[in-house]
Amino acid sequence: MIQSRGFNINTQNLKQEYDYIIVGQGLAGSCLALELREKDKTVMVFNDPTGNSSSRVAGGLINPITGRKMVLTWRANQLFPFLKYFYRNAEKKLGIMFFHETPIYRPFISVKEQNEWYGKSVEANFKPFVKEVVTKSEKEQVVADPFGGLLLNGSGYLDTITFLEAVNNWLKTSDMLVNEKFDFDSLNFINGAAVYKNIKTNKVVFCNGVEITRTNYFEEVKFRPVKGEVLKISINPALNKVYNRGVFIMPRDGNHTVGSNYNHKDLSWEKTENGREEIETKLQSLLLKEYKVVGHKAGVRPSVSDRRPVLGKSSSNEQIIIFNGLGTKGVSLAPFFANQLANNLVSGTEIEKEVNVNRFY
Repeated sequence: MIQSRGFNINTQNLKQEYDYIIVGQGLAGSCLALELREKDKTVMVFNDPTGNSSSRVAGGLINPITGRKMVLTWRANQLFPFLKYFYRNAEKKLGIMFFHETPIYRPFISVKEQNEWYGKSVEANFKPFVKEVVTKSEKEQVVADPFGGLLLNGSGYLDTITFLEAVNNWLKTSDMLVNEKFDFDSLNFINGAAVYKNIKTNKVVFCNGVEITRTNYFEEVKFRPVKGEVLKISINPALNKVYNRGVFIMPRDGNHTVGSNYNHKDLSWEKTENGREEIETKLQSLLLKEYKVVGHKAGVRPSVSDRRPVLGKSSSNEQIIIFNGLGTKGVSLAPFFANQLANNLVSGTEIEKEVNVNRFY
């Protein structure tokens, strides 16, 4: 009998043992569970079905050229080949399609920008992602593009809801899922292991997004959550590609997802009229077609001050691990860094300094 945190725990009565407990079944937790099982490790995932999840609100856009200045996404040449490999393998494993490769069209704002992309399109870093530099408006006249635009390769979207539900069903049928809120007060540490209720594990990995900020774990990490809202609109006929400038317009599930905005002040999970108006203002300056808003959602993304993921162990307890901070590009970042964290946990390979949680210690 060992006493810990005021509880008497009889380690002989523990009913279950797993290599890892994963807290949270969003993009981070789902990708990590898939990676750890690939390495023949046992996992138990705790998912709060009534809790908020930014992964379920996310548009799921996979975009190699981002931002107002149209820059190459950080680590795109590593992230994008890996995410394609990962999601395609996951589709085979889970028996359902959720990864959609779709061209993205980004209108130019000037002749100068058009000329700049003529040069960039043949550079080694950009070339894999540039399908065509378009010099005239598209014939379909879907969006305002008087200077043409950039048509991208290696782009598309992840149907996040379908992916997360497929992982949830796989975990459930494999007895690797507990659909309930994780009780932090029931977690104890005994002789180099973690004990949660009647479960013993080597390590507990927190993949629970902004929920981690409500605990005293990883208080050193400079989280900077950001709220985002997305709209669902109907357009007839449906679009055949993603359009992206100021906002993205993505054909999805018979409708179209439009987003997103960024709000660091209001961190509620409630959709707002101001958020809708902001998105619609940008949408109307881009889209030439009539549309109807048929849905509206909001979520709070788990971002950190330097906009990089956070991976690694707690400074005070080696049994506590974090995989968080995926921010606005979770669908692109989660596969690559889930693989890196799984390799660290199983084989001891180093986590890169740029994403290692110890940069905050």
